[in-house]
Amino acid sequence: MKTIIVPTDFSETANYALEVAVQLSKKYDSKLIVLHLLEIPDHVIDDKYSTNDVANLTTPNNPPAALFYMKLAQKNFEKTRNLDFMQGVAFEEAVQNHLNFKEIGITAQKHNADLIVMGSHGATGIKEFFVGSNTEKVVRHSEIPVMVIKKRMEKFNPTSFAFASDLNTEGASALKQAKEVAQQFNTNFSIIHINDYNDSAVASEKMKEQYHELLEAAGINSADAPLLVHNDDDVENGLHNAITKNNIELLGIATHGRKGLAHLFNENISEELINHLSLPIITFKMND
Repeated sequence: MKTIIVPTDFSETANYALEVAVQLSKKYDSKLIVLHLLEIPDHVIDDKYSTNDVANLTTPNNPPAALFYMKLAQKNFEKTRNLDFMQGVAFEEAVQNHLNFKEIGITAQKHNADLIVMGSHGATGIKEFFVGSNTEKVVRHSEIPVMVIKKRMEKFNPTSFAFASDLNTEGASALKQAKEVAQQFNTNFSIIHINDYNDSAVASEKMKEQYHELLEAAGINSADAPLLVHNDDDVENGLHNAITKNNIELLGIATHGRKGLAHLFNENISEELINHLSLPIITFKMND
């Protein structure tokens, strides 16, 4: 994990994500890039400044409106540098000159980043994340994993990481990425599947067959990704109960570039359930 990008609006929630990213950067000796999106119209500032550091942006050649926002960003970066958990932490300041969330993914590719860590606001944050929020926009366009942090985590050290799956082989590429992250985090890894059909022997055999086909497609051994099945005719309650029962501390889900987060592990899952989950969520893009 060589490079981590943290998009920020300098809010408390964004700092939750930054604190986790700092912990990861220390653990893996990763380069840390803190990226701020300036709310400046395209015509006010030249695009050539979009990813330079803030100090270089505050030049007399830029219009007063641009200078105001850039100097404000510079002050906020200074405040960020003075946060308790940022003491002694080296990071690169970066800005984009407008709120184009697709550009975050492009910036990540430019810097060969391995992970994007983002905050998600308040009680409705994760719900918005699933239905078109800024975070979802980043997820939709990101080729690399995006971790969403919802609350402060002074010690981010998950011991159990589960990948939610409908066992469709379409998600094999995302599962493979999730397993690689689990190895990096040195955490126990499993696959969660909510069986919302029936408990017949036929259904059970079909599920086992799908599980092994998925593992084969992802190139993973069953011993390295045990299947956790939770039987529940209500998929939402099933996932919540499975996470609680198995003490899952990090949840992985697959995303699709065109569909965003519409494809999770079951089409019936609702945003309302995920909204109530406070654990970190990390998304992995499926191959098109």
